[in-house]
Amino acid sequence: MPASIRVIGQWFARRAENVIAAMLAAMFLAFILQIVFRYVFGLPIGWTHEVSVILWVWLVLWGAAFVLSEREEIRFDIIYGAVGPGARRIMCIITAAVLIALYAISFPAVLDYVSFMKVEKTAYLKIRFDYLFSIYIFFVIATIIRYIWLAWQAMRGVAPDEFDPTKASSGV
Repeated sequence: MPASIRVIGQWFARRAENVIAAMLAAMFLAFILQIVFRYVFGLPIGWTHEVSVILWVWLVLWGAAFVLSEREEIRFDIIYGAVGPGARRIMCIITAAVLIALYAISFPAVLDYVSFMKVEKTAYLKIRFDYLFSIYIFFVIATIIRYIWLAWQAMRGVAPDEFDPTKASSGV
């Protein structure tokens, strides 16, 4: 891969992390605002809860689509770590094929559902649900592309990294 493409990719990865940090900060502020209004002023406000839930959904799906690396995903490491590179490649190809097929088969229904939800709005902020659920479309597309890339790499002979429990961390 040319160095210029790698630099551009790293720049986009950092921007995706910036978006997650901004969503987390906004969610935290809404949460604190909700506590202050409820327990200090005795005025419960609902829109802060709505903002927190919306941001949580977006944060999880945005992070899974654009921030988490393949190494950080959850897998059955007891089996995966016990096999050699060839078996890991085969497992990667099978997993990728199954996930690509499932997401691709479900994609038309996902599009229909998200576009159908334009008729509904959130209770407090009156945001259309199709806007809120649109992140799932990006998640599905990004996941399909990721697994196409992983399967391609595995077919070219690049085995996924072996799990090393001594290097496992919480990400903090």
